[in-house]
Amino acid sequence: MLDAMQENTVTTTPKCRHCGSDMPMTFVDLGLSAVANSYVPMDKAGEPEAKYTLHTRVCPNCWLVQVDEDVPADKIFTSDYAYFSSFSDSWLDHARRYAEMMTKKLALGPDSLVVEIASNDGYLLKNFVAAGIPVLGVEPSGSVAAAAEKIGVPTIVEFFGEKLAKRLSDEGKRPDLICSANVLAHVPDINDFVAGVATLLTGDAVYTVEFPHLLRLIKEVQFDTIYHEHYSYLSLLAVEKVFADKGLRVFDVQELPTHGGSLRVYACRKDARWTEQPGVAKVRADEAAAKLDSEEGYQGFAEKVQAVRDGLLQFLNSAKVQGKTVAAYGAAAKGNTLLNYCQVGPDLIAYCVDRNPAKQNTLLPGSRIPVHDVDHLRKAQPDFVLILPWNLKAEVIRQLADLRKGGTRFVTAVPETTITV
Repeated sequence: MLDAMQENTVTTTPKCRHCGSDMPMTFVDLGLSAVANSYVPMDKAGEPEAKYTLHTRVCPNCWLVQVDEDVPADKIFTSDYAYFSSFSDSWLDHARRYAEMMTKKLALGPDSLVVEIASNDGYLLKNFVAAGIPVLGVEPSGSVAAAAEKIGVPTIVEFFGEKLAKRLSDEGKRPDLICSANVLAHVPDINDFVAGVATLLTGDAVYTVEFPHLLRLIKEVQFDTIYHEHYSYLSLLAVEKVFADKGLRVFDVQELPTHGGSLRVYACRKDARWTEQPGVAKVRADEAAAKLDSEEGYQGFAEKVQAVRDGLLQFLNSAKVQGKTVAAYGAAAKGNTLLNYCQVGPDLIAYCVDRNPAKQNTLLPGSRIPVHDVDHLRKAQPDFVLILPWNLKAEVIRQLADLRKGGTRFVTAVPETTITV
Protein backbone atom coordinates (compact mmCIF):
# COMPACT_ATOMS: atom_id res chain seq x y z
CA MET A 1 0.00 0.00 0.00
CA LEU A 2 1.37 3.35 -0.99
CA ASP A 3 1.18 6.09 1.63
CA ALA A 4 -0.97 9.09 0.84
CA MET A 5 0.79 11.67 -1.33
CA GLN A 6 3.77 9.34 -1.91
CA GLU A 7 5.82 10.06 -5.03
CA ASN A 8 4.77 7.88 -7.97
CA THR A 9 7.54 5.70 -9.38
CA VAL A 10 6.05 5.05 -12.82
CA THR A 11 7.52 6.90 -15.76
CA THR A 12 4.26 8.44 -16.97
CA THR A 13 2.66 10.93 -14.60
CA PRO A 14 -1.12 11.15 -14.99
CA LYS A 15 -2.67 14.50 -15.89
CA CYS A 16 -5.58 16.11 -14.05
CA ARG A 17 -8.86 15.59 -15.89
CA HIS A 18 -9.83 19.23 -15.19
CA CYS A 19 -6.78 21.48 -15.38
CA GLY A 20 -4.21 19.18 -17.02
CA SER A 21 -1.61 19.49 -14.24
CA ASP A 22 0.76 16.63 -13.44
CA MET A 23 -0.41 14.47 -10.54
CA PRO A 24 2.56 12.71 -8.94
CA MET A 25 0.79 12.41 -5.57
CA THR A 26 -1.19 9.40 -4.40
CA PHE A 27 -4.28 9.69 -2.22
CA VAL A 28 -4.80 5.94 -1.76
CA ASP A 29 -3.99 2.87 -3.87
CA LEU A 30 -6.59 0.09 -3.54
CA GLY A 31 -4.85 -2.28 -5.96
CA LEU A 32 -6.58 -4.19 -8.75
CA SER A 33 -10.36 -4.38 -8.66
CA ALA A 34 -13.20 -5.52 -10.88
CA VAL A 35 -15.64 -2.87 -12.08
CA ALA A 36 -17.99 -2.41 -9.11
CA ASN A 37 -21.32 -2.82 -10.93
CA SER A 38 -20.21 -5.62 -13.31
CA TYR A 39 -22.20 -8.41 -11.67
CA VAL A 40 -21.25 -11.86 -12.98
CA PRO A 41 -24.00 -14.14 -14.36
CA MET A 42 -24.05 -17.54 -12.69
CA ASP A 43 -23.41 -19.30 -15.99
CA LYS A 44 -20.15 -17.35 -16.37
CA ALA A 45 -18.79 -18.23 -12.95
CA GLY A 46 -15.81 -20.04 -14.45
CA GLU A 47 -14.80 -17.21 -16.78
CA PRO A 48 -12.16 -14.61 -15.85
CA GLU A 49 -13.21 -11.00 -15.39
CA ALA A 50 -11.37 -7.81 -16.20
CA LYS A 51 -9.71 -5.98 -13.34
CA TYR A 52 -8.29 -2.47 -13.35
CA THR A 53 -6.04 -0.44 -11.11
CA LEU A 54 -7.99 1.49 -8.48
CA HIS A 55 -5.51 4.23 -7.66
CA THR A 56 -6.58 7.73 -6.66
CA ARG A 57 -4.50 10.89 -6.89
CA VAL A 58 -4.80 14.53 -5.91
CA CYS A 59 -4.23 17.40 -8.31
CA PRO A 60 -1.87 19.89 -6.59
CA ASN A 61 -3.32 22.77 -8.63
CA CYS A 62 -7.15 22.49 -8.53
CA TRP A 63 -7.31 19.85 -5.72
CA LEU A 64 -9.58 17.54 -7.69
CA VAL A 65 -9.18 13.98 -6.36
CA GLN A 66 -9.53 11.39 -9.12
CA VAL A 67 -8.76 7.87 -10.27
CA ASP A 68 -5.68 7.76 -12.45
CA GLU A 69 -6.81 5.01 -14.84
CA ASP A 70 -10.05 5.54 -16.71
CA VAL A 71 -12.25 2.56 -17.39
CA PRO A 72 -14.22 3.52 -20.52
CA ALA A 73 -17.70 4.70 -19.60
CA ASP A 74 -19.31 2.28 -22.07
CA LYS A 75 -17.82 -0.61 -20.05
CA ILE A 76 -19.59 0.65 -16.91
CA PHE A 77 -22.87 2.32 -17.89
CA THR A 78 -23.99 -0.47 -20.18
CA SER A 79 -27.43 -1.22 -21.58
CA ASP A 80 -28.00 -3.62 -18.66
CA TYR A 81 -26.61 -1.33 -15.94
CA ALA A 82 -27.76 -2.85 -12.65
CA TYR A 83 -28.28 0.22 -10.44
CA PHE A 84 -31.92 1.27 -10.02
CA SER A 85 -32.50 4.22 -7.67
CA SER A 86 -36.01 3.15 -6.72
CA PHE A 87 -34.90 0.22 -4.55
CA SER A 88 -34.03 2.51 -1.62
CA ASP A 89 -37.05 3.80 0.30
CA SER A 90 -35.02 6.52 2.00
CA TRP A 91 -33.66 7.74 -1.34
CA LEU A 92 -37.15 7.91 -2.81
CA ASP A 93 -38.23 10.04 0.14
CA HIS A 94 -35.18 12.26 -0.32
CA ALA A 95 -36.11 12.77 -3.99
CA ARG A 96 -39.74 13.56 -3.18
CA ARG A 97 -38.79 16.21 -0.63
CA TYR A 98 -36.31 17.78 -3.08
CA ALA A 99 -38.97 18.01 -5.79
CA GLU A 100 -41.43 19.68 -3.42
CA MET A 101 -38.81 22.16 -2.22
CA MET A 102 -37.62 23.16 -5.71
CA THR A 103 -41.15 23.44 -7.05
CA LYS A 104 -41.89 26.00 -4.36
CA LYS A 105 -38.50 27.76 -4.56
CA LEU A 106 -38.67 28.29 -8.33
CA ALA A 107 -42.47 28.53 -8.62
CA LEU A 108 -42.47 25.69 -11.14
CA GLY A 109 -45.66 24.96 -13.06
CA PRO A 110 -47.07 23.63 -16.34
CA ASP A 111 -45.04 26.14 -18.38
CA SER A 112 -41.75 25.14 -16.74
CA LEU A 113 -39.24 22.44 -17.66
CA VAL A 114 -37.11 20.28 -15.38
CA VAL A 115 -34.20 18.36 -16.86
CA GLU A 116 -32.43 15.69 -14.87
CA ILE A 117 -29.03 14.41 -15.98
CA ALA A 118 -28.55 10.71 -15.22
CA SER A 119 -32.24 10.37 -14.45
CA ASN A 120 -31.99 6.61 -13.86
CA ASP A 121 -35.41 4.93 -13.53
CA GLY A 122 -37.39 8.15 -13.11
CA TYR A 123 -37.22 8.02 -9.30
CA LEU A 124 -37.00 11.86 -9.05
CA LEU A 125 -38.71 13.24 -12.13
CA LYS A 126 -41.88 11.25 -11.47
CA ASN A 127 -42.55 13.67 -8.61
CA PHE A 128 -42.57 16.64 -10.99
CA VAL A 129 -44.70 14.69 -13.48
CA ALA A 130 -47.27 14.05 -10.73
CA ALA A 131 -47.39 17.81 -10.08
CA GLY A 132 -48.07 18.57 -13.75
CA ILE A 133 -44.58 19.96 -14.45
CA PRO A 134 -42.96 18.99 -17.79
CA VAL A 135 -39.74 17.01 -17.47
CA LEU A 136 -36.98 15.45 -19.55
CA GLY A 137 -34.59 12.79 -18.37
CA VAL A 138 -31.13 12.16 -19.83
CA GLU A 139 -29.86 8.66 -19.05
CA PRO A 140 -27.12 6.64 -20.82
CA SER A 141 -28.35 3.21 -19.72
CA GLY A 142 -31.14 1.76 -21.80
CA SER A 143 -32.41 -0.62 -19.13
CA VAL A 144 -33.11 2.00 -16.48
CA ALA A 145 -34.31 4.54 -19.07
CA ALA A 146 -36.92 2.02 -20.19
CA ALA A 147 -38.15 1.75 -16.59
CA ALA A 148 -38.50 5.54 -16.48
CA GLU A 149 -40.48 5.65 -19.72
CA LYS A 150 -42.91 3.06 -18.30
CA ILE A 151 -43.87 5.44 -15.49
CA GLY A 152 -44.33 8.43 -17.77
CA VAL A 153 -40.88 10.06 -17.60
CA PRO A 154 -39.67 10.97 -21.13
CA THR A 155 -36.01 10.03 -21.35
CA ILE A 156 -33.19 10.49 -23.87
CA VAL A 157 -30.77 7.55 -23.87
CA GLU A 158 -27.43 9.35 -24.25
CA PHE A 159 -24.42 10.53 -22.31
CA PHE A 160 -24.75 14.19 -21.39
CA GLY A 161 -22.20 16.73 -22.56
CA GLU A 162 -21.82 19.96 -24.47
CA LYS A 163 -22.82 18.42 -27.80
CA LEU A 164 -26.16 17.13 -26.49
CA ALA A 165 -26.78 20.38 -24.61
CA LYS A 166 -26.34 22.41 -27.82
CA ARG A 167 -28.78 20.13 -29.61
CA LEU A 168 -31.38 20.49 -26.88
CA SER A 169 -30.86 24.25 -26.86
CA ASP A 170 -31.30 24.40 -30.64
CA GLU A 171 -34.56 22.46 -30.19
CA GLY A 172 -35.82 25.24 -27.92
CA LYS A 173 -35.38 23.44 -24.60
CA ARG A 174 -35.10 26.11 -21.87
CA PRO A 175 -35.12 24.36 -18.50
CA ASP A 176 -35.92 26.34 -15.39
CA LEU A 177 -34.15 23.68 -13.36
CA ILE A 178 -31.38 21.26 -14.26
CA CYS A 179 -30.59 18.72 -11.60
CA SER A 180 -28.26 15.80 -11.11
CA ALA A 181 -27.65 13.62 -8.08
CA ASN A 182 -24.49 11.57 -7.71
CA VAL A 183 -23.50 11.93 -11.36
CA LEU A 184 -20.81 14.63 -11.45
CA ALA A 185 -18.34 12.15 -9.97
CA HIS A 186 -19.31 9.59 -12.62
CA VAL A 187 -18.26 11.52 -15.73
CA PRO A 188 -14.77 10.97 -17.19
CA ASP A 189 -14.77 14.36 -18.94
CA ILE A 190 -15.95 16.68 -16.18
CA ASN A 191 -15.16 19.78 -18.26
CA ASP A 192 -17.42 18.69 -21.10
CA PHE A 193 -20.22 17.82 -18.67
CA VAL A 194 -20.12 21.20 -16.93
CA ALA A 195 -19.84 22.98 -20.29
CA GLY A 196 -23.07 21.20 -21.23
CA VAL A 197 -24.81 22.48 -18.13
CA ALA A 198 -23.61 26.02 -18.83
CA THR A 199 -24.87 25.75 -22.42
CA LEU A 200 -28.34 24.64 -21.35
CA LEU A 201 -28.75 27.19 -18.53
CA THR A 202 -30.30 30.50 -19.52
CA GLY A 203 -31.24 33.61 -17.56
CA ASP A 204 -31.93 32.86 -13.89
CA ALA A 205 -32.30 29.10 -14.35
CA VAL A 206 -30.73 26.97 -11.64
CA TYR A 207 -28.53 23.90 -11.64
CA THR A 208 -28.39 21.72 -8.54
CA VAL A 209 -25.92 18.92 -8.12
CA GLU A 210 -25.52 16.50 -5.22
CA PHE A 211 -22.38 14.52 -4.51
CA PRO A 212 -20.72 12.75 -1.58
CA HIS A 213 -18.48 15.30 0.12
CA LEU A 214 -14.75 14.56 -0.03
CA LEU A 215 -14.36 16.04 3.44
CA ARG A 216 -16.68 13.34 4.86
CA LEU A 217 -14.89 10.65 2.86
CA ILE A 218 -11.58 11.61 4.46
CA LYS A 219 -12.81 12.16 8.01
CA GLU A 220 -14.91 8.99 8.13
CA VAL A 221 -12.61 6.74 6.06
CA GLN A 222 -15.28 6.14 3.42
CA PHE A 223 -12.74 4.62 1.04
CA ASP A 224 -15.31 2.10 -0.22
CA THR A 225 -16.99 4.92 -2.14
CA ILE A 226 -13.90 4.84 -4.36
CA TYR A 227 -14.54 2.71 -7.45
CA HIS A 228 -13.99 2.97 -11.19
CA GLU A 229 -17.48 4.34 -11.79
CA HIS A 230 -16.47 7.36 -9.68
CA TYR A 231 -13.87 9.15 -11.76
CA SER A 232 -13.70 12.13 -9.35
CA TYR A 233 -14.08 12.75 -5.57
CA LEU A 234 -15.42 16.18 -4.97
CA SER A 235 -14.90 19.08 -2.61
CA LEU A 236 -16.61 22.44 -2.92
CA LEU A 237 -13.13 23.85 -3.49
CA ALA A 238 -12.62 21.80 -6.65
CA VAL A 239 -16.20 22.12 -7.88
CA GLU A 240 -16.13 25.91 -7.69
CA LYS A 241 -12.97 25.94 -9.81
CA VAL A 242 -14.49 23.64 -12.45
CA PHE A 243 -17.74 25.61 -12.55
CA ALA A 244 -16.06 29.01 -12.74
CA ASP A 245 -14.05 27.94 -15.77
CA LYS A 246 -17.34 27.39 -17.63
CA GLY A 247 -19.04 30.59 -16.48
CA LEU A 248 -21.04 29.16 -13.58
CA ARG A 249 -21.28 30.57 -10.06
CA VAL A 250 -22.12 28.70 -6.86
CA PHE A 251 -24.67 30.66 -4.83
CA ASP A 252 -25.76 28.16 -2.18
CA VAL A 253 -24.67 24.90 -0.55
CA GLN A 254 -26.63 22.55 1.67
CA GLU A 255 -25.06 19.78 3.73
CA LEU A 256 -27.01 16.52 3.50
CA PRO A 257 -26.83 13.23 5.42
CA THR A 258 -27.21 11.12 2.27
CA HIS A 259 -24.45 8.72 1.22
CA GLY A 260 -22.55 9.29 4.42
CA GLY A 261 -22.51 13.07 4.02
CA SER A 262 -23.17 14.94 0.79
CA LEU A 263 -23.35 18.47 -0.55
CA ARG A 264 -26.16 19.90 -2.62
CA VAL A 265 -24.65 22.74 -4.61
CA TYR A 266 -26.78 25.40 -6.30
CA ALA A 267 -25.26 27.11 -9.33
CA CYS A 268 -26.31 29.63 -11.93
CA ARG A 269 -24.82 31.71 -14.70
CA LYS A 270 -22.46 34.38 -13.41
CA ASP A 271 -24.87 37.21 -14.22
CA ALA A 272 -28.00 35.55 -12.78
CA ARG A 273 -30.00 37.25 -10.01
CA TRP A 274 -29.22 34.75 -7.25
CA THR A 275 -27.23 36.08 -4.28
CA GLU A 276 -24.70 34.03 -2.36
CA GLN A 277 -26.12 32.33 0.75
CA PRO A 278 -24.30 31.63 4.07
CA GLY A 279 -23.97 27.92 3.35
CA VAL A 280 -21.26 28.61 0.77
CA ALA A 281 -18.95 30.41 3.21
CA LYS A 282 -19.59 27.77 5.88
CA VAL A 283 -18.45 24.84 3.70
CA ARG A 284 -15.52 26.84 2.32
CA ALA A 285 -14.39 27.46 5.91
CA ASP A 286 -14.79 23.79 6.85
CA GLU A 287 -12.67 22.69 3.92
CA ALA A 288 -10.03 25.33 4.65
CA ALA A 289 -9.86 24.15 8.28
CA ALA A 290 -9.33 20.59 7.02
CA LYS A 291 -6.54 21.93 4.77
CA LEU A 292 -8.02 20.57 1.57
CA ASP A 293 -6.10 23.28 -0.25
CA SER A 294 -2.75 21.72 0.68
CA GLU A 295 -1.08 18.31 0.67
CA GLU A 296 -1.46 18.10 4.43
CA GLY A 297 -5.21 17.61 4.17
CA TYR A 298 -4.78 14.33 2.31
CA GLN A 299 -1.96 12.75 4.27
CA GLY A 300 -2.42 9.66 6.43
CA PHE A 301 -5.56 8.42 4.68
CA ALA A 302 -3.98 5.18 3.44
CA GLU A 303 -3.10 4.07 6.98
CA LYS A 304 -6.70 4.62 8.09
CA VAL A 305 -7.89 2.50 5.16
CA GLN A 306 -5.56 -0.31 6.19
CA ALA A 307 -6.98 -0.20 9.72
CA VAL A 308 -10.53 -0.67 8.37
CA ARG A 309 -9.37 -3.69 6.38
CA ASP A 310 -7.60 -5.21 9.37
CA GLY A 311 -10.63 -4.74 11.61
CA LEU A 312 -13.03 -6.37 9.16
CA LEU A 313 -10.76 -9.34 8.50
CA GLN A 314 -10.26 -9.88 12.21
CA PHE A 315 -14.04 -10.03 12.70
CA LEU A 316 -14.67 -12.33 9.72
CA ASN A 317 -11.87 -14.75 10.59
CA SER A 318 -13.02 -14.88 14.23
CA ALA A 319 -16.59 -15.65 13.13
CA LYS A 320 -15.32 -18.44 10.87
CA VAL A 321 -13.29 -20.01 13.66
CA GLN A 322 -16.37 -19.91 15.91
CA GLY A 323 -18.49 -21.59 13.24
CA LYS A 324 -20.71 -18.52 12.79
CA THR A 325 -22.37 -17.70 9.47
CA VAL A 326 -21.88 -14.23 8.01
CA ALA A 327 -24.07 -12.98 5.17
CA ALA A 328 -24.00 -9.57 3.48
CA TYR A 329 -26.87 -7.22 2.75
CA GLY A 330 -26.85 -4.96 -0.30
CA ALA A 331 -24.92 -5.74 -3.47
CA ALA A 332 -23.75 -2.13 -3.48
CA ALA A 333 -20.81 -0.84 -5.49
CA LYS A 334 -19.18 0.44 -2.30
CA GLY A 335 -19.45 -3.06 -0.88
CA ASN A 336 -17.62 -4.49 -3.85
CA THR A 337 -14.73 -2.07 -3.31
CA LEU A 338 -14.57 -3.11 0.34
CA LEU A 339 -14.66 -6.85 -0.40
CA ASN A 340 -12.15 -6.67 -3.24
CA TYR A 341 -9.68 -4.54 -1.29
CA CYS A 342 -9.95 -6.84 1.73
CA GLN A 343 -9.79 -9.92 -0.54
CA VAL A 344 -12.91 -11.40 1.02
CA GLY A 345 -14.68 -14.28 -0.73
CA PRO A 346 -17.35 -16.94 -0.11
CA ASP A 347 -15.15 -18.63 2.49
CA LEU A 348 -15.76 -15.69 4.84
CA ILE A 349 -19.13 -14.35 3.62
CA ALA A 350 -21.50 -17.11 2.58
CA TYR A 351 -23.76 -15.03 0.36
CA CYS A 352 -25.19 -11.55 -0.23
CA VAL A 353 -28.82 -10.46 -0.60
CA ASP A 354 -30.32 -7.53 -2.48
CA ARG A 355 -33.81 -6.18 -3.21
CA ASN A 356 -32.94 -5.47 -6.85
CA PRO A 357 -33.91 -8.41 -9.14
CA ALA A 358 -31.24 -7.30 -11.63
CA LYS A 359 -28.55 -8.21 -9.09
CA GLN A 360 -30.10 -11.43 -7.80
CA ASN A 361 -28.81 -14.79 -9.05
CA THR A 362 -25.46 -13.26 -9.94
CA LEU A 363 -22.00 -13.24 -8.37
CA LEU A 364 -20.46 -10.11 -6.90
CA PRO A 365 -17.64 -8.84 -9.14
CA GLY A 366 -14.20 -9.87 -7.95
CA SER A 367 -15.24 -11.61 -4.74
CA ARG A 368 -17.62 -14.00 -6.56
CA ILE A 369 -19.98 -14.11 -3.58
CA PRO A 370 -23.46 -15.28 -4.73
CA VAL A 371 -26.37 -12.81 -4.58
CA HIS A 372 -29.88 -13.91 -3.57
CA ASP A 373 -33.16 -12.21 -2.79
CA VAL A 374 -33.73 -10.82 0.72
CA ASP A 375 -35.99 -13.69 1.76
CA HIS A 376 -32.95 -15.95 1.62
CA LEU A 377 -31.86 -14.35 4.90
CA ARG A 378 -35.06 -15.46 6.59
CA LYS A 379 -34.68 -19.01 5.32
CA ALA A 380 -31.02 -19.29 6.38
CA GLN A 381 -31.07 -17.20 9.61
CA PRO A 382 -27.36 -16.16 9.61
CA ASP A 383 -25.58 -15.21 12.82
CA PHE A 384 -24.35 -11.91 11.35
CA VAL A 385 -25.39 -9.66 8.48
CA LEU A 386 -22.69 -7.31 7.17
CA ILE A 387 -24.49 -4.22 5.80
CA LEU A 388 -22.43 -3.18 2.80
CA PRO A 389 -24.34 0.08 2.06
CA TRP A 390 -23.57 1.38 5.56
CA ASN A 391 -25.29 4.68 4.76
CA LEU A 392 -28.59 2.74 4.81
CA LYS A 393 -27.86 0.94 8.09
CA ALA A 394 -30.91 2.21 9.99
CA GLU A 395 -33.24 1.49 7.06
CA VAL A 396 -31.89 -2.05 6.64
CA ILE A 397 -32.14 -2.91 10.33
CA ARG A 398 -35.75 -1.69 10.36
CA GLN A 399 -36.55 -3.87 7.34
CA LEU A 400 -35.00 -6.90 9.04
CA ALA A 401 -36.40 -6.35 12.53
CA ASP A 402 -37.69 -9.94 12.62
CA LEU A 403 -34.16 -11.28 12.11
CA ARG A 404 -32.88 -9.03 14.84
CA LYS A 405 -35.48 -10.40 17.25
CA GLY A 406 -34.32 -13.89 16.32
CA GLY A 407 -30.75 -13.15 17.33
CA THR A 408 -29.09 -12.06 14.09
CA ARG A 409 -26.64 -9.25 14.68
CA PHE A 410 -25.78 -6.50 12.21
CA VAL A 411 -22.28 -5.37 11.29
CA THR A 412 -20.81 -2.37 9.48
CA ALA A 413 -17.13 -2.02 8.55
CA VAL A 414 -16.75 1.73 7.92
CA PRO A 415 -15.22 3.74 9.59
CA GLU A 416 -14.53 0.76 11.85
CA THR A 417 -16.07 -2.65 12.44
CA THR A 418 -19.16 -2.17 14.60
CA ILE A 419 -21.67 -4.82 15.73
CA THR A 420 -25.28 -3.83 16.44
CA VAL A 421 -27.01 -6.35 18.68
